[in-house]
Amino acid sequence: MSCRYPVAISLLTSLMLAVACGDDTGTSSDSGTTGSETTGETDTDTGTDTGTANAPTWYQDIAPLVAGKCSGCHKPDSIGPFSLTDYDSAMPWASLMADSVEDGSMPPFAAVQTDECQTRHGFMDDISLSDDEKTMLRDWADAEAPMGDPDNAAPLPTPPDLELKDADVRLTSPRPVTIEGNKDQFLCFSVDPGLTEDTYLQAAQIIAGNEAIVHHVLVYTDEDGSSEQQAGEQGYWSCPGGGINGDALIAAWAPGGVPTQTPDEAAFRIPAGSRIIMNIHYHPTGAGSEVDPGTSIDLKWYDGRPPFVAEMALIGNFENAPELLAGPGDDGNPEFRIPADATAHTETMQFTLPNEIPPLMLWSVSTHMHYVGYDMLLGIERANPGGEPGQECLLHTPSYSFEWQRGYRYNAEFAALPTIKPGDTLSMRCKYNNSMSNPYVVEALDELGHETPIDVYLGEETLDEMCLGVYGVAYTNFYP
Repeated sequence: MSCRYPVAISLLTSLMLAVACGDDTGTSSDSGTTGSETTGETDTDTGTDTGTANAPTWYQDIAPLVAGKCSGCHKPDSIGPFSLTDYDSAMPWASLMADSVEDGSMPPFAAVQTDECQTRHGFMDDISLSDDEKTMLRDWADAEAPMGDPDNAAPLPTPPDLELKDADVRLTSPRPVTIEGNKDQFLCFSVDPGLTEDTYLQAAQIIAGNEAIVHHVLVYTDEDGSSEQQAGEQGYWSCPGGGINGDALIAAWAPGGVPTQTPDEAAFRIPAGSRIIMNIHYHPTGAGSEVDPGTSIDLKWYDGRPPFVAEMALIGNFENAPELLAGPGDDGNPEFRIPADATAHTETMQFTLPNEIPPLMLWSVSTHMHYVGYDMLLGIERANPGGEPGQECLLHTPSYSFEWQRGYRYNAEFAALPTIKPGDTLSMRCKYNNSMSNPYVVEALDELGHETPIDVYLGEETLDEMCLGVYGVAYTNFYP
């Protein structure tokens, strides 16, 4: 395990770090999956149908699909590069839309069922497309995107919401930061939520002040408030690799991130007097100075005291055996190294929970790599399965993209969620393409001034790599 990027469960941190680092500190919905019947070929410029008989049409088939799966991003003034909210804006992109859903790059929901991974539960807010929906979109594009009858339009589902709209408070980093040069920077900001009593957090959303340079954000609690003094008058300090060890991770953001929302039975505990640390990883563009005017976090409080405490755990980035397993090219000695020109290099890691860890309910999972990574799988092997599978796949993201990262919350009743218990082993398998066939590698090499790939190692900066599982867990609330 990389001690630079520790497991982050406040109650459990010291135990896990002692094991891993050495104790040297003491469903997707199918809306409109059948084609509409149209006949004849007419001019789309006149607002009438174009295409072949029986082809899907915009108003009868495609608009409901796009509204439910795409328009959360692809709407005016949103993250999508173009709007898909009406026929005129969507029609020119028909072929690209079909290509993107077929190659898995869109929609940006990487958690899918595969031959390697059949998860026991689906995921909430699933915007992935079924095979029938992908076929329908291709048929529409191949028929030259017929419009259909606007007077007989199918009803549209509610678009997915990417924002936490009912937050109770917004906290913003205290001052602007200018990022320039070619070196990554890790800065920690201390902000005060003003809590005079223990409070529980139900939802959070991080709003990057400048996505051109904000690589990722980790948000921790600071229970004794010491971060205020550490930040000093400028309001922040340099903090490579993490916040303050031992405090709880309550939110994380990377490009494509969505709000963190706990189950109704659980919430993050923030003790009275705590401050909040926002650890921001900045990656310069290389094209001159960029300013982050202020990165923010929106917080929604839990009403009352939940039966379970929620926390986030970062598990992975192991550098040595036994957690890092031997892989291709290691000659039996585990080494995290992705050779230059490797197109399908694999690194595998595992972590066994020590006996001191309480039973955990697993409500959310996510995968994290950098630009070279393209496929990641999380699994568990249970020492004493009871009524659960002895071996279980927790998440597979076979079309992982650094530009689209999010947490995946299981669509299940709380009592039916997967559990993690002492003696259980979590596994993380990461695949990497470190060749010129990976456009992100080409971009990274250009930033470094290289023309050919180089070996890539484990590290915190953007042009290093990671293999990290993000686990949303909950345990019985024993706090008074």
